[in-house]
Amino acid sequence: MSPNTIIHPTTLMTLADLTSPGLIVPHLRGQDAASVIQELSQALQREGRVPDLLPFYHTALNREFLVSTEMEAGMAFPHARLPGLKELSFAFGRSGEPLPWGARGACTVRLVFLIAVPATEATQHLLLISGLARLAKENRLVEKLHAAQDTFQILEVLQQVRLFTRWDRLHYPTGQGSPDSTIPQSGTHHPIE
Repeated sequence: MSPNTIIHPTTLMTLADLTSPGLIVPHLRGQDAASVIQELSQALQREGRVPDLLPFYHTALNREFLVSTEMEAGMAFPHARLPGLKELSFAFGRSGEPLPWGARGACTVRLVFLIAVPATEATQHLLLISGLARLAKENRLVEKLHAAQDTFQILEVLQQVRLFTRWDRLHYPTGQGSPDSTIPQSGTHHPIE
């Protein structure tokens, strides 16, 4: 999403709106936190989301080593907040095997979301973190992320996780009657709220 995009109260965003096909790595080559963060940082730079690779990589890696972001769902959410980043975005990587993560590799993860946060960004970052936390609790969608055959199937799963603003919560507390509630959903696509 462009930094000039105006979010209208009836515009519901999803996780997929904050990434792109070039930021999805369905088969990570890295075998530990440092190499995975490097691999995903390179994707962010290739796609023009991170202007300077090394400062971003070092910030994300140092922050991850200070306080690990792994969760019980086998996910990690390393991130870096830096000036010079134009928009909030994330790169997603998936490993076929559990990767050692956290303090001395005490935990393992297979899904990694590396988040690039502009220095002045707050609102959308909180929406993203909230959406990722809901995703981690939704076993059905986590399983779909593991089973997705390609980048586009991964993006389809990410489109099912809505990022609600405070306005959305006040006006559509259950999601009923929301602007996109009339969009037909197939039996396997139930956006989580």
